[in-house]
Formats: sequence, structure tokens, C-alpha cells
Amino acid sequence: MSGTKDKIKGMANEAAGNVKQAAGKVTGNRETQAKGKAQELKGEAQQTKGKVKDAVSKDR
Repeated sequence: MSGTKDKIKGMANEAAGNVKQAAGKVTGNRETQAKGKAQELKGEAQQTKGKVKDAVSKDR
């Protein structure tokens, strides 16, 4: 499986996390901010996973 799917999912999670963080800041809801940050970090990790998969598949 190529890393493209992981990178796309990662970008989506990162974007959604940023939206949650912004909403939490606007409403003053720290829990929503924290959940948004967690989702953003998950997205970054997914993107990294996709990049690693692509690099490994190129080496084969």
C-alpha cells in the first residue's frame, strides 16, 4: 500500500484538529482545544507514516 492514503488522512486530521483548536479558543473551551491539538498531532504522525511508506517502497 502506498503512503498516499496515509498522507491524505493525515492532512485531513491535521486540518480538522486546527479547526477544533480554533473553535476551542473562540469559545474558551480548553477540552476542545486539547482534542484539536491531539487530532492535529495524529494527522502529523499519519503524514510521516505515509512519507516513510513511500520512501521504503522506492528503495525496493
